[in-house]
Formats: sequence, structure tokens, C-alpha cells
Amino acid sequence: MAEKEISGRMTRAAAKRKATMAAAKDDERASKKRVVLGELPNMSNVPVPVNPKPTQKPKRDLRAYAKQRKTASVSDTAKDSTAAVESSVDIDARTDDPQMCGPYVSDIYEYLRQLEVNPKQRPLPNYIEKVQKEVNSNMRGVLVDWLVEVSEEYKLVSHTLYLTVSYIDRFLSLKSVARQKLQLLGVSSMLIASRKYEEISPQNVEDFCYITDNTYTKQEVVEMEAEILLALHFELGSPTIQTFLRRFARIAQEDIINVSHLQLEFLCSYLSELSLLDYKCVKFLPSMVAASAIFLARFIMRPKQHPWNPMLQEYTKYKPADLKECVGIIHDLYLSRRGGALQAVRAKYKQHRFKCVATLPVSPELPLLFFEDVMI
Repeated sequence: MAEKEISGRMTRAAAKRKATMAAAKDDERASKKRVVLGELPNMSNVPVPVNPKPTQKPKRDLRAYAKQRKTASVSDTAKDSTAAVESSVDIDARTDDPQMCGPYVSDIYEYLRQLEVNPKQRPLPNYIEKVQKEVNSNMRGVLVDWLVEVSEEYKLVSHTLYLTVSYIDRFLSLKSVARQKLQLLGVSSMLIASRKYEEISPQNVEDFCYITDNTYTKQEVVEMEAEILLALHFELGSPTIQTFLRRFARIAQEDIINVSHLQLEFLCSYLSELSLLDYKCVKFLPSMVAASAIFLARFIMRPKQHPWNPMLQEYTKYKPADLKECVGIIHDLYLSRRGGALQAVRAKYKQHRFKCVATLPVSPELPLLFFEDVMI
């Protein structure tokens, strides 16, 4: 009994010590301030007052305050006028987004425009007729539509999809592929785009085998991956439609009033992804497809106004007449007059997270007046 009593006292004492230590740690943890990394440069040599006395707000003269507000209103109007003038000068230099690289974005996009016309990074506009023996344009459309589903299933970023389709078209321009190997080419291209280039946490090779219902083995996917890389000479960073779409969309929002900018961006992305489905769009440069998506998106959202303006023409380097053919193809895709059986992209952008842009109404005809070079 004595041993049990002593053991009980020791257990209670240990529990008490443990509770005391836990309370001390909680007090220490509460006294520490959690610091965001971005706040670190501003924390040195900053005096912190102890028990600061509340300051008494001075009484305000209402007449003086009204006069001050009136002066501020006039000043704000002048600032707005200045901003309107500046917007026509250089939109990129005014942006607060560091990712837009305002001071030198013009040089970057000039280089990208030179890069997109590089023959080594461009697919042949007629590779199905010249190179392929078993693959046709319908098979390519079905493959791309399926890859949209794969990218949604694995939550891949949209740029991964654009790169994947780019690798597929470039590879098919160089080598003939058997029909039963076309899906293997698709998953291997997406594997490269996600693991070798774009994604932070990409899927494993086994995941891409699984998504094909294990039609291909891990070894086959890896071998096709190597074949693609060798055929493309490891040149994986070619500009895509989305490369230009981000800048063009920002410019397209400048004169949009009473329209959600987010909805406009989603609509442009939807039209751009629709263009991936059609083999006829392979011949167009990525910047032209991006500009055409902007043109058509503005027409859908404001059908009675001219979708183009001098600022868009200056920044995109395209006149309305240059975009006529490409806009017409994407317009037919939007109305399901082309690729109507391919539903993955359409289903994706019918979702509420994309503002249901795939359900927006559009005129079945594009006014020819809008493709004239004269700005309205």
C-alpha cells in the first residue's frame, strides 16, 4: 500500500510539473511575434513605444473641412485626366504588378515576337498532309480535347496545356506516328511540359500511365519522352498563346466599362483553348491567336461597338484585317460549327469558377465592317 501511495504521489507530481512546463511554453510562444518574410527588412531599429498614451483627436472645423474636400476633388479630377493621357503612352510602365516587368516589358515582348517566328520552334502548317500517314486532323482534335480533361483531373496550370499541344504539333511535324501511339505522344508531351518545365509539384510517370488505363507502360512513356526531347533538341521554352494573352488582355480592359475584367479574361482563355482543338489554327502565330481571342471576346461582350482600337493595334502589331481568318475560325468553334463533338473545353468553361463564359450568347455573323483598317 505504501508503494502504491508513493507511486501515486510521484505520478501526480510529474503531471503537475508537466502542466507547469506546458503553461510556460505557451506563455513564451504567445510572447513571440510571427513574422512574414516580406516584413523582415523593415524590422531593424524600429522603436516600439511601451504603453503608448491614446492621442486625443483634434476638433475639426466643418467649413474648413468642406473647403479642403472641394480642393481635393479638383485635384483628383486633374490626376484622372493625367492618368488618361498616360494610359495611351505606355500601359506597362504604369503597372504595379512586378511580374509584368514594366520598365523593360516592351523589349521582352519584342524578343518573344522574334522567337515565335523561329522555324525551329514552329510546327509545319500542313504536317498532317506532308508527314503523317495514319494520323488525321480529327484524331488530333480528340487527343487535345482529352488532354484538357487530363489537365483538369491533375489540376495542371493552363500554360502546361499550351506547351503540351506545342510539343505535339512540333513532333508530328518531324516524325510520322502510328495511330495507336498518338495517345502515348500526348501523355509524354504533357509529362515533359509539367515535370521538365512548368509545374511545381508535377505528377509521376505512373500517374500518366494510369490516366491511359495503363494502355502504356512506364518504360514506354519514358522512351517516348526521350524521343520527343531529342526530336525537339531540348528546346522547350517556345512562346505560346498564353504568353501574349496576358499582356493583350490587360490592354483590352482599358476602355471596358460595366464589364467584369475577370469575365473578359476567362472568355479570352476559353477562346484560346478552343483554338487548340482545330488543326487549321496551327498555321497562325501564337500572338495572332491571342489577338484574335481578344478581338472576338470584346465583340461577344460588346457586340454593338468596334472590338478594336488604336491602342490594341499598337501593342499587338495586328490590324483587324490581319485577324479576319483566325477570328472566323474561333468564332465557328465558339458556335460549335467546328469541333462540335469535342466537349471538354466547353464543359470546363461552363463552370461557375470561370464565370460560365462558355454560355455567353454571340451573333452568328461577324460584321465585315469590323475588319476594316479604319478605326471607329
